Amino acid sequence: MPLRFWVNVIKNPQFVFDVHKSSITDACLSVVAQTFMDSCSTSPQRLGKDSPSTKLLYAKDLPGYRGWVERYYRDISRMAPISDQDMDAYLGEQSRLHAGEFNTLGALGELYQYVGRYRQEVRPPDPPS
Repeated sequence: MPLRFWVNVIKNPQFVFDVHKSSITDACLSVVAQTFMDSCSTSPQRLGKDSPSTKLLYAKDLPGYRGWVERYYRDISRMAPISDQDMDAYLGEQSRLHAGEFNTLGALGELYQYVGRYRQEVRPPDPPS
């Protein structure tokens, strides 16, 4: 999950937030994403003078980061399992607590504008004759 979801969000914040990502920001986020991936890796890093600078920048900090990641997963494995009923109840409560925070009409308006702008690309293909 960290590598499939969080690295993608770190590297591409425009997928989640309405932000512009400059080339400088992209380079910085690439370093952060690389460090995160290396922190979650279980294989030891073999770094040398030919290693990319993105890996060398935080090489001294990686053992500490790996310790945090290992402790995180160890703590999760020690937690008591949650029943399906408890999870359903928790998610239902969260849904009720935040019901008024999502602007459905605003979201539909944004989707309408998007479809209007890209209607040729989103239009289904014509059926074969």
